[in-house]
Amino acid sequence: MTARGVRDLYMLVFLNMQTREAIVTESTYRPNSAWVCRQTKWFAEQTAERDKKPAIVVHDLDAKFTRKFRETVKLQGMKTNPLPKASPNLNGRCERFIETIKLECLNKFIVFGRRHLDYLTDSFVEYYNHHRSHMERDHLPPIRELPDNVETIALDELEVRSYVGGLVKSFDRKAA
Repeated sequence: MTARGVRDLYMLVFLNMQTREAIVTESTYRPNSAWVCRQTKWFAEQTAERDKKPAIVVHDLDAKFTRKFRETVKLQGMKTNPLPKASPNLNGRCERFIETIKLECLNKFIVFGRRHLDYLTDSFVEYYNHHRSHMERDHLPPIRELPDNVETIALDELEVRSYVGGLVKSFDRKAA
């Protein structure tokens, strides 16, 4: 919802297939090839310091993924892997993340412009990557290692934390 009425906003999602970590770019009203190239450079900067850098960028055949996009990906030390036409099931994990962010976050708010959408998605992605458990990761979040030991605690030792404007709650042990 904007001062000009209801408008569509677009974002790019980069999903690490191994860890399920999601990286979501800033939104735009008019996505084009130049915007996609800028977001790809930003993504490469976000992952530059990692031990395992992204090697392949899988994408559909949208007209925004031009030769300039493929050159940008190559300059960042990655390869592109365009999916065949009309094959959404080959990109199922990314499609599922998009559905998750819509169902668990965006459908519960009236979004008032780009800044509001960027804030909501940043907040949800922070929660998704650091706190939301994933079956594929043995019920751990994408950015967390296996715990050393698991112990039982009393209810009065719990602290409730909320994320995404109170939409999601988690329970942590109170500090001593």
